[in-house]
Amino acid sequence: MYTLDINLLHKNYNIYIERGLINSIGSEISKIYKGRKIVIITDENVDKYYGEKVSSILEDSNFEVYKIVLNAGEKSKSIEVLMQVYEKLLKYGITRSDMMITFGGGVIGDLGGFAASTLLRGIPFIQIPTSLLAQIDSSIGGKVAVDLPQGKNLVGSFYHPEAVFVDPDLLNTLDKRFLYDGMGEVIKYGCIRDKKLFDKLLKFKNEEELLHNIEEIIYCCCNIKKAVVENDEKDTGERMILNFGHTIGHAIETYYSFEKYTHGEAVAVGMYTITKNSEREGLTGIGITKELKEILVKYNIPNEMPSVNKKAIEDIISLDKKSKGDTLNIILLDEIGKCFIKNIKRDEIYKFL
Repeated sequence: MYTLDINLLHKNYNIYIERGLINSIGSEISKIYKGRKIVIITDENVDKYYGEKVSSILEDSNFEVYKIVLNAGEKSKSIEVLMQVYEKLLKYGITRSDMMITFGGGVIGDLGGFAASTLLRGIPFIQIPTSLLAQIDSSIGGKVAVDLPQGKNLVGSFYHPEAVFVDPDLLNTLDKRFLYDGMGEVIKYGCIRDKKLFDKLLKFKNEEELLHNIEEIIYCCCNIKKAVVENDEKDTGERMILNFGHTIGHAIETYYSFEKYTHGEAVAVGMYTITKNSEREGLTGIGITKELKEILVKYNIPNEMPSVNKKAIEDIISLDKKSKGDTLNIILLDEIGKCFIKNIKRDEIYKFL
C-alpha cells in the first residue's frame, strides 16, 4: 500500500492507495472513525457496480449505513441537488459526530464534500474516489464546490476529508472515455512538474501497459499535489499551477452547459490552446505544443479549440476565481515539466484563445 500524509497547519490526513482496498474498507474506516452512523453519497453508475457491496462491507464492520444516490454527471453539481442532499442528510438524522462518505467521481466528491463542509457547520467525511480524475486530483486538497449557471465551482470552500481511500481496481468498470478523461489531468501533472512522468506516458505501448502501471501513476500525481497543497493550501500562490488548462477548460465546459466535453477533455483543450498561443507569443519554448499534442492524441483526448463565440468565452472567464480586480492569473509552460504563473489584464485573455 502507498500512503501519503497530508500535513497542513490545522489538519493532517492520509491518502491510501492500494489495489483491492475497497474489500477491506470497513476495517480501514474503523481505524479512524469510532462512531456508528455512515451516510454514503454516490451516483447511479457507481451504485450499480459497487453500492450493495460497499454497504454490506460497512455493515459487517458494525456501521449503520444510509445511502443517497444521485444522477451521474456534472448537472448534479448544482444548488438544487445540494438542497436535496441536505434534506436527505437531515432526514437520516446525521450529526456532527457521524460520518459521510463521498463514493464516486469528481462531481460526487465536490458536491458531497461541500454538503459536509456546510451542513451543521461541518460534518466529517471520507473520500473514496472511483474515477481516475478523482483519484489523482479532485479528491485531494480540500476544494469542494457546486456550480452555478454562470460558471463552474463558483460556490465552494476549503474542507478536507478525514482520509482518502484510492482503489485502482475501481477503474476496471470505468467507461473508456472517462479513463482518458482522467488521463487529461495525469498529463497536466507531467506538464507542470514532472517530465519523467510525461515521457513515461509517451512510451507506454497500449492501455494494458498503462493500467499495469496505474497504481504508481496515481501515487506520483497525488505526491505532486500533496507537495503543492502543503505549500499553498488556499490557492493564493503556487497551488494555482494545478489550474494549468483549467481557465479555458472551465469556460468551455460552461459554454456547452457541461454536455459536450468531460472535465478532462475540456482541460486538455485548454492546455493545448493556451500553450499553442503562448508559444506563438514567445513565452513557451519552441516545439512544446507539438509534444503536448502528441501525448493528447495518443490518449484519445481532444486538443483543438472548438468553434465557439470567443466573446462568450471571455465573458465566462471574467468570472474565473483566479481573477483579481481587472487582472487574471494564467498558467503557462516554460517547457514540459516546468511552468510559471503569468498575471495579465483580463481583457488580454483573447491572445491565448
